[in-house]
Order: sequence, then structure tokens, then C-alpha cells
Amino acid sequence: MTTIAVIGLGAMGLGIAQVYVTAGFAVLGTDAGSNARATARDGLSRALSSRVTSGRLTPDDAAAALDRFRVVDDLDALAAADLAIEAIVEDKAAKSALLAQMESVLSPGATLATNTSSLGVGDLATALTRPGRLVGLHFFNPPPAMRLVELVTLPVTDPAAATLARQVTETAGKTVIACADSPGFVVNRCARPFYGEALALLEEGRSPADIDGAMLAAGYRLGPLGLIDLIGTDVHLAATETIYAAFDRHPRYYPFAALRRRVLSGHLGRKSGIGLLYPQTMPAAPADAAAIALRIEATLVNEAAWLVAAGGPAAADIDTALRLGMNFPRGPFEMLDLHGRDRVRQTLADLARNAPPHLAGRYDAAPLLQAG
Repeated sequence: MTTIAVIGLGAMGLGIAQVYVTAGFAVLGTDAGSNARATARDGLSRALSSRVTSGRLTPDDAAAALDRFRVVDDLDALAAADLAIEAIVEDKAAKSALLAQMESVLSPGATLATNTSSLGVGDLATALTRPGRLVGLHFFNPPPAMRLVELVTLPVTDPAAATLARQVTETAGKTVIACADSPGFVVNRCARPFYGEALALLEEGRSPADIDGAMLAAGYRLGPLGLIDLIGTDVHLAATETIYAAFDRHPRYYPFAALRRRVLSGHLGRKSGIGLLYPQTMPAAPADAAAIALRIEATLVNEAAWLVAAGGPAAADIDTALRLGMNFPRGPFEMLDLHGRDRVRQTLADLARNAPPHLAGRYDAAPLLQAG
């Protein structure tokens, strides 16, 4: 039977462990912190119990899942793992050092995986003697609830390593989307305009309530500003700046001053009590809600089309990734079908014509949209 190891037993790591034990896999878990190790089993037990209460697991299945989870004190005890997933802090030096340690403990045929959401998998692979055994397995938070997992491979990736990672994760009920090692992978890259264009509207003088109200009316469960408030304006700014730098400061990823001002003022979203929109949560749609939604969706379409132009996943996979990873009501290419190529292209042209100098090039249409 395949044995899976999870290193890092915070909320994300424990959630990943839950995904696999519930699916029938034996999971070894460890953490550098003794307190995290000491509390991990109780934390998993509570999570499984909540699924029993909600009717998603039987008591017997929950007990069996918990029995398949074993906490160990150090990396040496993970030697028998077939797949080892690191889920520690999002820090390149820390992840690189841990992956190198894991490689020295595991068998040469074992698969290593990083749960990074923002670091380059290739950059992490440079610390390894067998970089072909490393893949990215990007789970979304919380792992038990979110169906999408991005599988990131490198040109040197051993097909057997990618196959094992995909098979066990699909067996655990997840939808796995393969993607290249590029900034933001699929979801975090293609979702940038959802936030960015909302912030552009905010800087142009539109109210947060108008912007989010328009997107709620268009079928979104949460508007872009409300979602930033949920994530944390500081966390979102850091992610934006990372992607902006990774794409050589391209204006499609521009970090808007409206966001930076909120962070500097301490308005960090729900965790601070004040954010871009919060404490307001369900604003009404403005009279021009359709135009606001079209603008944001046109830029979402364009970003996805640029990813396809760069050799990214197929359109259908990008749609699946955004629907599952972001809970969007439709994917970018479904948006394109809804609005039509001519309307999307004209919307981008209008935005480009009116863009300030620092956003020049932000609305350049991808080749797919220019054709026809």
C-alpha cells in the first residue's frame, strides 16, 4: 500500500493529511515543532468528527481514517514513504533545506512534492541531487473542502513521479490539473485581474460596494474586494508584488496604490475589522453592474488567453481550475463564450485607450483574442 508522508502539521499540512487518510492511505506526519506534533492527532480527530456530525463520514470510517495517521518525531522515520509532501512556511530557504533533507532520507524512487503556492518548483529543485523526483502539489485551502490540486512538473520531471502524485491525489477525490512551473501556476495567475481590475476601478473612484455588488449580481459567491478582505490585504499585497516581480513588472500585475494604502493604514481586512469593503459583506448591485462585470471578466479572459499563448493548459482545464480553485461561476473561456470575442476585444481596446501611462500595455489583447 502506498505510504504518504506530510511534513508540516499546521492547518494546511494537517488538511492534506486528512485528504489522504480519508481516502484509505497510510500517512506519516511530522513537524519541526514539538507542540505541533503533540496536538496533530487531536486536531485531525476533531476535523474527522466534524465530518461525522455533518453526515459526510460514518463513525467507523472516521475511526479507521484516524488509525491510518501516525505522527513521528523526525524525518528519519519517513524512510518508507512513497510520496512525501512538504507543507511548511512559504520560504524558499526553509523549503529548499527541508527538501534536501527529505531526499537524503527517502529511497531514490520516492516522489518528493512541495505544496508551494508562489515559489518556483524549479528553484526548489536546485537543492536536490535527483530533481526529477520533485513535483509541485498545490492544494488549495482548506484541502479537505477544495477539490482542485495543481500538479506542477518540470522539463526534467520523471514521469513516474508525476504519475504517482496524480494517481494518489485523484484516488483521494481531487481534480488534478497539470501545469508548468510558471509564476502563479494557473489559478493564482489567471485570477489576478479579478482583484486587480477591481482595484483599478476603486482608484478611478468607484465605491467598493458598487464593484463587489456588480460581481455578486453576476453570480460570484464573493466579490473581489471582499475576497481580498478575507485573505488579508497584507497577504494579498505580498502575493501581488511577488507575481509583479516575477513577470518583470508587467502592468497586468500592477500592485495598485489603493491596496498599499489599506495595508499601511492597518486596514487588513476581516482580521483587523476593517478592509477594502469589510465590514460590509453583501452590497447591492449598481445600475451599471453589467458593465463592471464585463470589464473584470474581459481582463480575466485576456489573462487566461495569454497563458494559453505561453503554452499553458488547454482552455477547458483553465476553466475547471478557476471554477474549482476560485469558486467562480464560470471559467474564463466560458466567459468568452458568454460575451463573445468581439465584445471582449472591444472592451479591452476601450480600456487600453483610457489607461493612464503607468498601465500602458495592461490591456493588450492576447493573440487568441486578436484573431478572427
